[in-house]
Amino acid sequence: MRKGYAYGVFLVLLGGLCLSIAGILLRNLESADGWQVLFYRAVAFFVTLFAILSVRYRGRLPAAYLAVGWHGLLAGTVLGLGSIAYVFALLFTTVANVVFIIGASPLVAALVGWLWLRERLYVSSVLAMLAAFGGIGLMLIDGFVAGRWLGNVMALLVVLSFVVFLVLLRGRRDLDMLPATSIGGIVAALVAGVMAGSLYVSMHDLLIALVLGSVQFCGGFMLITIATRHVPAAEVALFSLSEAVLAPLWVWIGVDEIPSALTLSGAAVVFAAVVSYCVIGIRRERATE
Repeated sequence: MRKGYAYGVFLVLLGGLCLSIAGILLRNLESADGWQVLFYRAVAFFVTLFAILSVRYRGRLPAAYLAVGWHGLLAGTVLGLGSIAYVFALLFTTVANVVFIIGASPLVAALVGWLWLRERLYVSSVLAMLAAFGGIGLMLIDGFVAGRWLGNVMALLVVLSFVVFLVLLRGRRDLDMLPATSIGGIVAALVAGVMAGSLYVSMHDLLIALVLGSVQFCGGFMLITIATRHVPAAEVALFSLSEAVLAPLWVWIGVDEIPSALTLSGAAVVFAAVVSYCVIGIRRERATE
């Protein structure tokens, strides 16, 4: 077993656990609307990550932010807008729809990487993409039938923003882009602050928003980012599917939110396609070692 591999897998699974709690937390809001939650979630995310970066860089923090340049500013903006779409997706449709549509991100990233960065695309990847898009199609149909189409569209915007964010990061692998990631919190907070009619929320809802920002959003992304140092990318994508497994489970147990048969069918197709894609990628990586 590679040195640190088990530690890396643990971090990915823990990161998936952190990310999976968004749905159940949002379902337990008392009265706060999406923009209010987004504002405090974004502030908590930025403050938490900024504190971590301050300890890491100490007096060199301004230089770290300047180093990311326009590339980092664009990446942070895309991430911030994606985080807005994520919260509204969870508010407008079922958690299962959201997490399984987002779960197809590795396949979309491979497609965009081929189109944008001219990265190699295998036949197995194309077949997995077609299957995943078919599964997403079933969930979109379910959304239109059940009147939850807007949440599904928002989930697709999350996928698009996350993939563009990843491509921008891969374009500057020579830099630490965590400062750019924190910019996403500023962008989301500014947009939410403008859109929110009032920033007054109950203490109960404020605590939920702060946990969403510091634990769910920041904690989840930080753990998975650290794990990439110990676990190959294809395996990170596979193990991070723990979010897609756990998130619908929490809302089923907590608020009795049960996905429709059409959603479950589409989710099964997406899950099988992504798992197959990741497993083939793992075998390909190990064959080249």
